[in-house]
This record gives sequence, structure tokens and C-alpha cells, in this order.
Amino acid sequence: MPTGVIINSLSVLFGGIIGGLLGDKLSARFKTEITLIFGVCSMGMGINAIVVMRNMPAVILAIVLGTGIGLAVHFGHWIDRGAILMEKPISKLFPVRKTTLTDAEFISALVTVIVLFCAGGTGIYGTLDAGMTGNSTILISKSVLDFFTAAIFACNLGYVVSAIAIPQFIIFYIIFLLAKLIFPLTTPTMIADFKACGGFLMLATGFRMVKIKEFPIADMIPAMILVMPLSWLWTTVIMLLLS
Repeated sequence: MPTGVIINSLSVLFGGIIGGLLGDKLSARFKTEITLIFGVCSMGMGINAIVVMRNMPAVILAIVLGTGIGLAVHFGHWIDRGAILMEKPISKLFPVRKTTLTDAEFISALVTVIVLFCAGGTGIYGTLDAGMTGNSTILISKSVLDFFTAAIFACNLGYVVSAIAIPQFIIFYIIFLLAKLIFPLTTPTMIADFKACGGFLMLATGFRMVKIKEFPIADMIPAMILVMPLSWLWTTVIMLLLS
């Protein structure tokens, strides 16, 4: 059962509804300060995942090569384009709150939320981890953050934020099923290095949320594909050559 995926999608659904009901009742200071707490939590989750790393050179190489590939093929740009395509039907089907945002600002904010919930590094990593190991801890922890994040965005954007739970569930469920196919081909060392790679993405996400540094999170996602093959290569080939 994709328990973590279901919980994560429900957190966005109900968070968006509550935020739509609250409207302007939350102060700007509250929204800003609580986002900083989200960032610290993301950093803590990332550090917890990084400490299980088995092959540091393989993980570092995966992050560098994966990010390089992501930047070269404009992976983040393609994710943004996909979010823009999803924005059109979502904004038409659900009521939009009257806001001081211009149309361009509203669309930009909605696209940002779609990318955050549907293509964030933490969500993809957590879904892969849940599919391969059956452990939904990352996704459940992320759900707590997503609930409040959805509520805060919905204060400005309205109930349209809740609708993002639908494409999020579809995308994460597909990733969950693919992960279950990958798991029989893995080893405990590969899984540990995979978790560590995801931890670096969560750490970078935390830095971005607290506005210390705008890491290219979307462009870093290909690292999650490279890390397990490189971990296997390091363990079975390179370590033997070095010994």
C-alpha cells in the first residue's frame, strides 16, 4: 500500500482547504517565520539521511554529475513547463480567491506550488524510498510540512491549492510502482547511498526555504537516478581495484 503517498496527498488537500478558509487571518510575519521552521526541519531530515552513507565518493559523484546533467538539459525548466500545463485546468476548475496579486503573479505562485508539491526532491526521494523499502517515514514527515505549506499558500491563492493533491498523487504513485520494480536489483549499500543522496537534496531544500541559497533543486533530481549504479560500481569494481 502506498500509505505515505496517500497521506502526503491528503495533507495537501486538507491544508489547501484550511488555508482557503483562513484567508487573510494569518499575518505576513507568521507566514514568513513558519516557513523558516519548515526549512530547518528539512535540513534535519536531510542530515538524518546523510549519516547512513556508505560510499561518500560515489554519492558526491552522483550529485555532481546528476546536477550537471540536469543543468545541461534544463531539467528544472521542463518541470516548470509541465507545471504550467497543469496550472490551466486546475485554475479553471477551482475558485480563485480575490487577491492583490496580478494574473502573472498568481500564475507564477501557483506554478511554484505545483513544482514544490509534485516535483520536489524530497517528495521524489521519499516516494522512491517508500516504494523500495516500505518505509514511509520521509513522506509522512514531509506531509506535516506540506500541510502547513499548502495552508499558507492557500491563504493567498484559495482552494485551488487543494487541487494539486490530484496530480501529486498520480505522479508519486507511478514513482512508487517503479520503485518496487527497482528494489529487487538493489543491495543494502546501494539503498543507504540512495538515502544519503536524497538527504543532500533535502538539505539543499532547507537552505532554499530559509533563503540562504537558491540551490537548483529540480536540476539536482537526476542525481537520484545515478547514485545507485555508481554505488554498485564503486563497491564491486573500484574498491577491488584500490585494494
